[in-house]
Parts: sequence; C-alpha cells; structure tokens
Amino acid sequence: MGSADTDGAATWSLVLATMVSGHVPTDDREVGSKDRFLAELRRLGAPWDRDADPVHVTASALIVGHRGVVLHRHRRLGRWMQPGGHLEYLEAPSQGALRESEEETGLAVVHPPDGPRLVHLDVHTASAGHTHLDLRYLVIGDGSDPAPPPGESPDVRWCTWEEAFALADEALAGALVVAGALWAERGRQWLDTLRIRTSEIRRGGTHHER
Repeated sequence: MGSADTDGAATWSLVLATMVSGHVPTDDREVGSKDRFLAELRRLGAPWDRDADPVHVTASALIVGHRGVVLHRHRRLGRWMQPGGHLEYLEAPSQGALRESEEETGLAVVHPPDGPRLVHLDVHTASAGHTHLDLRYLVIGDGSDPAPPPGESPDVRWCTWEEAFALADEALAGALVVAGALWAERGRQWLDTLRIRTSEIRRGGTHHER
C-alpha cells in the first residue's frame, strides 16, 4: 500500500471511529458490538477489505416506506434480513448501504432528506468464517415492488413492521426497534420533503428543456 493509500485508509478509519464513538447504543447487544467495533478499528489496517482480514466493516440498510420495511431471505443462510454487504475500496458506509440495497432489491432508495441516519450497529459471525462489523442505515424506498436481478435472492418483499419483527433474528431486532420508532416520528415529514424535491426537479428539467 502506497503512502497515499495509507493516508486514505488512516483518514477513513478515523472518520469511521469518530462516527462509531458518537453512536449511542440502545441495548446490551449493541453496547458489546460498539466496544468490539472500536477495538477492531484500532487493529485493522484496511477495515473495509474482506480479503485483508476475516473481520471487516460492512454496511446494510433498513429500507422503509409507506408499505413497511423490506427484508430478503439470504440465499446461503436462509434467514430473513436487511439487504447489505461488503464495502468497496474506501467507500463511505452510507454509500455502500445505498449501493447494496439497490443491487440486492432492484429498488431505488435514498437517505432521509436531512442526511444519512446510522440507526444501529452489530458485530456478528457471517459465512466463510468472516466476522462482520455491520453499520445499519435507515433508507427510504418509493414503495414499488422489489425486482432483484439474477444472482440475488429472489425472496425479497415489503413486510409490515409486525411481520418483520416476527421474522427477525436477534441480530436484526434492535435495528428494527430504532428504525420503526424513527420512521413513526419522522416518516411523513421525510416523504413530504422528498415529494417536493422531486416535483421541483421535474419542473426545473421541463423548464430547461424549453
């Protein structure tokens, strides 16, 4: 790794460590995950790189909207969970959450109008002997039907919040609690803001074409 890469990795890790340090856990599991997360960030040279160490940072998303929350059945694990996965080189986790959501569900998703919302973090064992330091973001879907591309799990659907809690395992339950409460409080306002922005963009595009 060259000096520029080393500097980039150090900056990336520092920004992430600052964000994780400022995150307030909501339950005992998340308290332990936060401690482990920070300890691993101090150890890892390239925390995003799954080939550099079996322990690495991942990003996932709670896709929410007026239809509820999107879950998919993991192809290998057989569990219902939120979309997410590995990060690309020096990729911002918030951007990784959007990318993975769109790749796995075929849905167009956005962060809330006031910026990315980290709602939960979790450290858990994954397939192939990996351990994921997972950052969970709330993102907003437009309510259309999921259309996963070939190669992704075909079992993707909108769930009511009650259905999601019934399907969720321990690793996901805490994130659902936080995302559900936040959506109940801010969801209508966010959707109204996004509709206004979309309308303004369309009007601007029409005016430009003229």
